[in-house]
Amino acid sequence: MKKVVSALAALTMLLTFTACTDDSDAGNKPAETTAPASDSEKPADKDEEEEKPADGEKTTLNIYAFTDEVPGMVKKYCEMNPDFAAKYEIKETIVPTTDGLYQPALDQALLGGGKDAPDMYAAEAAFVLKYTQGDMAKYAAAYDDLGIDTAAKIAEAEIAQYSVDIGTNGDGKVVGLGYQATGGAFIYRRSIAKDAFGTDDPATIKSEIGPGWDKFFEAAEKLKAKGYGIVSGDGDMWHAVENSSESGWVDGNKLVIDAKREAFLDQSMKLMENNYHNDTKDWEEGWFSDMKGEGKKGIFGFFGPAWLINYTMGDNCGDDKATEEREGTWGDWAVCEPPVGFFWGGTWVLGNKDSENKEAVGDIIEWITLDTSETGLQYMWANGTYNDAGTKDSVASNVVMKKSNGEIDFLGGQNMFDVFVPANEFANGKNLTQYDESINKLWRDQVRQYTSGQKSREDALKDFKQAVADELGLDT
Repeated sequence: MKKVVSALAALTMLLTFTACTDDSDAGNKPAETTAPASDSEKPADKDEEEEKPADGEKTTLNIYAFTDEVPGMVKKYCEMNPDFAAKYEIKETIVPTTDGLYQPALDQALLGGGKDAPDMYAAEAAFVLKYTQGDMAKYAAAYDDLGIDTAAKIAEAEIAQYSVDIGTNGDGKVVGLGYQATGGAFIYRRSIAKDAFGTDDPATIKSEIGPGWDKFFEAAEKLKAKGYGIVSGDGDMWHAVENSSESGWVDGNKLVIDAKREAFLDQSMKLMENNYHNDTKDWEEGWFSDMKGEGKKGIFGFFGPAWLINYTMGDNCGDDKATEEREGTWGDWAVCEPPVGFFWGGTWVLGNKDSENKEAVGDIIEWITLDTSETGLQYMWANGTYNDAGTKDSVASNVVMKKSNGEIDFLGGQNMFDVFVPANEFANGKNLTQYDESINKLWRDQVRQYTSGQKSREDALKDFKQAVADELGLDT
């Protein structure tokens, strides 16, 4: 999921030792802070003899992550499995992704090996392919080698295929899976739907905005006639465009601009020239204001997965409960299937092939990513029983969502799983590359310069290619 991290947090590595059974509020306590290791610090020797725990001592499991979410899940597993907790102690290292700190820290730990190397680690969508299929994939253990009956469990759980594709290495082995499903929906204002289209019914709104972008822009014109924008900014549309393309940014060592991604230049300009949005930037104040209904004009919707509802929109739409006189737009939302299938974000969990604790790592990973029982992580996550927050979220297993209650007040009581189950099936996981985080920033910058009139379409494409060549050394 996407989380805002402070500038101070960006400069620190969060490191803590935790006995498995010590934390009764697993996942909720902040880690203690310590300075990150210096780049010049000598990594542990791979051949250094491992110290074996003495009788009665616990074995340490090293967990690397960029938020406290996955470490919190490990603690929860320990809490629920006291026999496991009696054997293992958790050492968590949390390094925020802000300013690109996480990947170098994780890479150093994997390269260094030894007793401080990660037994288990997390990677998010922006860079996960580096660890499942790219430069650092050689360190990831096949789930089969962790004692998991992977193929059977994936089929049994009906894991979203895009998640499996992303977590499969070059040898066809699954080395990473997620717990959230991040297939995207269109999240729209009910009151605006009634005004512009005469109904807020998801089945009808789905047919008003799609399938396809032509229908979407027809809807934009209808909304404009009523004084509304269809989206807040072009970034809302970009995630759907990016992750519905046929190919990724890179093939071998060569930059590829998929036709659907290049068409975003024209789509973004169409939004701008026709005043179909408020021209905001995602993750900035204007974007949040549009969620609450306080922008220049009312905005119909946003593209996103369940995490956008739970962890971004819910915090920016007003009151946190539906009341007769609720603040902002809280409770005035619904979801429907988008014009094109896409996903946005997510976290994959991997094990280290050199770990001496493969069985323990396998037990935890299977509970997080493949267990469909009512005591599995995903069932608790989907039904809001994982912790006291009570948040229901879309999960990787369609089987779990089909047997769970996805009704939430923020969506006016709608069962969001009726939309997110098919959304996960339509998502494409074969268009990612390990360079996406860097290239997307360069691309979005050039698109904005084009739509603001600072440069021509031709120059935007030329400058984008040059920036990619300069920054990443790719052929263009």
